[in-house]
Amino acid sequence: MTERNHTDVKVIFALTLIHFTGDFYGSFISPLLPVFADKFALSLAQVGLITGLMRMLAFIVQPGVGYFADRYPSRIFILGGPLLSIIFIALVGWAHSFWDLLLFIAIGSIGSSMFHPSTAGMIATYAGRHFGLSMSLFNMGGTFAFGVGPLCIAWIVSRWGLEATLWTAIPGLAVMVLLFKITPRPLAEGLRGQGFFGAVREAFGEAWKPVLLIWVVMVLRSFVTQSFMTFAPILYSREGHSLISIGLVISLFTVAGAVSGLLSGHLSDRIGYKPIFYVTFVLVTPALFLMLLLKGEWVYLGSALAGFLMFATLPLGLVMAQKLAPQGKSMVSSLMMGFGQGLGGMMAPLVGSMADLFSIRTVLCGLALIPLLSIGLVWFFPEKRLREQTSVG
Repeated sequence: MTERNHTDVKVIFALTLIHFTGDFYGSFISPLLPVFADKFALSLAQVGLITGLMRMLAFIVQPGVGYFADRYPSRIFILGGPLLSIIFIALVGWAHSFWDLLLFIAIGSIGSSMFHPSTAGMIATYAGRHFGLSMSLFNMGGTFAFGVGPLCIAWIVSRWGLEATLWTAIPGLAVMVLLFKITPRPLAEGLRGQGFFGAVREAFGEAWKPVLLIWVVMVLRSFVTQSFMTFAPILYSREGHSLISIGLVISLFTVAGAVSGLLSGHLSDRIGYKPIFYVTFVLVTPALFLMLLLKGEWVYLGSALAGFLMFATLPLGLVMAQKLAPQGKSMVSSLMMGFGQGLGGMMAPLVGSMADLFSIRTVLCGLALIPLLSIGLVWFFPEKRLREQTSVG
């Protein structure tokens, strides 16, 4: 398969819109956690279980989906996934028990995991020479969805009640009609004759060590991010913030991250990757402390600053992995996104249990130190090799 030298803007737009649509509905859960906690009298461990379940399904399903997407290219993965998310996440307001809620979230999360590997893998095919920028635009679609989604659902539920979530499926279904018309069928990537583990070996080859290192750093980043997005809403709810205020905090956190992700993708094509990791990982720890310690309206500033720094490196991990292991891009994307974000989120029940024993603020303050401590791992990133591949491409 030959890569295109020019950027196919229409396809990049379609893939970004798929990412936005699927993640827009997935973003409904975090701001509604305080509502679910009150409705079903949940402990913090059960709140963590909700987030852990979402990420666990991404952890389990995405590598398998990435394998089948490479083996059997089909639009079923990239269009069927968002459709499941739209329908079942919209049903969460009609859950009559904690177990109903988990079921709806589980199916919606499976839908989310279905489209991520294929769409992320297709970016390289249609990005041309602007791979870093195109991947950042694609990631911005998902991050921006997690920015506006919480505010939208918080406003809807505050005004019309939890049952109004069902009506949110209507615009999503309308968007799916458009996507069905403009989204191309993914191309095969040469792993059809391999078994699952053979496909993994073929996809990573000799690059598995640096890819594993990048993956570890992205797992730690995801662990901190998911913990803050899960338990910060509970903390602010207990301190008297309204549902709309909580939605605004999460929106600012993620919208600022969408901007920084786009900026970092643009800068990485010029100055490389390690400098961006160094700067953001040094600054994000004090920014997270500010998010937890600021009071009143200042919490919005703290949230935006923390999100800007926390999400800046999100697209870079995926770009680096795909450059180091260019064969089987859907497989590489699924292992980086599924294992990385999935495993990071799966630790949420542990964080919830710790917060039950101590306090939410105490536990989150401890987690805020993790990015700063991760800088030693960033030192070993193969920057020279990545820059050489950029110049060759």
